[in-house]
Amino acid sequence: MMVKEYISTNKDRFLSELFDWLRIPSVSADSRHKNDVRKAAEFLRDKLSHAGVDKVEICETKGHPIVYAEKIVDASLPTVLVYGHYDVQPADPLELWTSPPFEPVVKDDKIFARGACDDKGQVYMHVKAFETMMKLNLLPCNVKFMVEGEEEVGSDNLGTFVKENKTKLKADIILISDTALISLEHPSITTGLRGLSYMEVEVTGPNRDLHSGVYGGAVANPVNILCSMIASLHDENGRVTIPGFYEKVSELSAAEREALNKAPFDLNEYKHELGIGEIKGEKGYTTLERTGVRPTLDVNGIWGGYTGEGAKTVLPSKAHAKISMRLVPNQVSADITALFTKHFESIAPAYVKVSVKAHHGGEPAVTSTASPAYKAASHAFEEVFGKTPIPTRDGGSIPIVALFKKELHLDTVLLGFGFDTDAIHSPNEHYGVKNFTLGIETIVSFFKFFAKK
Repeated sequence: MMVKEYISTNKDRFLSELFDWLRIPSVSADSRHKNDVRKAAEFLRDKLSHAGVDKVEICETKGHPIVYAEKIVDASLPTVLVYGHYDVQPADPLELWTSPPFEPVVKDDKIFARGACDDKGQVYMHVKAFETMMKLNLLPCNVKFMVEGEEEVGSDNLGTFVKENKTKLKADIILISDTALISLEHPSITTGLRGLSYMEVEVTGPNRDLHSGVYGGAVANPVNILCSMIASLHDENGRVTIPGFYEKVSELSAAEREALNKAPFDLNEYKHELGIGEIKGEKGYTTLERTGVRPTLDVNGIWGGYTGEGAKTVLPSKAHAKISMRLVPNQVSADITALFTKHFESIAPAYVKVSVKAHHGGEPAVTSTASPAYKAASHAFEEVFGKTPIPTRDGGSIPIVALFKKELHLDTVLLGFGFDTDAIHSPNEHYGVKNFTLGIETIVSFFKFFAKK
């Protein structure tokens, strides 16, 4: 039986198993789901065991566990280390979902569920690709799996696990599916990721909530002040105003910018899909550049005062915001965190107090298109899709790519099969059934070509 035939024959079973996994609300950010996160890890452990690994274990950390498995065909052969995560984002706001987030359904040939694309659906491609190779006696090299349960909350314990298990994790390449394709018609491989610095700020005015009629106009309103402070973080050209923010940013050459902008992109379609009338960003750069190779600063959440139903005339004591900065090569998350903290504290007027807290961060990463592993991935796409993939820069962050390079001295191939339009982190997250099955086939092909390197 050929690979394509095996996948087609077992497609319904593959999807049924994935749906069972998606039904587990493994929300790492919510302590109420601690048992669900472990249940999701146990599910993966059992499926890897059934697929034919030599050994599989749930490795404890100070937080959520890591699932590790391996199949050693021959110690002299290359080893692929597959990384992914089984934890998912919270499903809120629930009222915006068109179907229950943890009851997967297929609509328009897309799987709708939290985690469908990010990252359970993409991780499960690797499990089923491994099963396919085992059943057809096609596994050409060694494979290891390391799938964590804390990616959505910053992978706080992964670094410790990696440092303490370097021998166990010894490999030749890291393979990750947690990124996107341009489209099925224009397959692509992500070659760059932005880093991240994630902050939370608190602005405090009076020592208690006040009546806005009695005190309004005489006492500074922290919500108003916070909004003004945030507004000042960008200038009229869309550039971040934090001193030193761009100091280490490496500008792309004209040739690099030209190559980046050759990727298929329809601006009108982009605006239509997002329901916006016009785009906005740093002056002098295209949309593809703004989202892939330029650093950014965005407010991810803001709150204060009364936000319940109806009206309450309150002048709040406190206002809060969560702010993230996406970083590009040469920027260091710790440096940017320090720059942000110093600047935000410095722009606070005397009539409020400011507190700044760092949540988590990660470093940007760029992978080579000349490596044997990238070439193997390119050949795999050519075999399955019939087209050479386009190298792209992704606007998102996978901080562990830099961690793997630093601690394991390993490069990463980002073999993702989602779309930017799959609503990850949003209501109605979905993942194409065709993306799922083609992904399995492409992963099998990657192993074949990588083993020949």
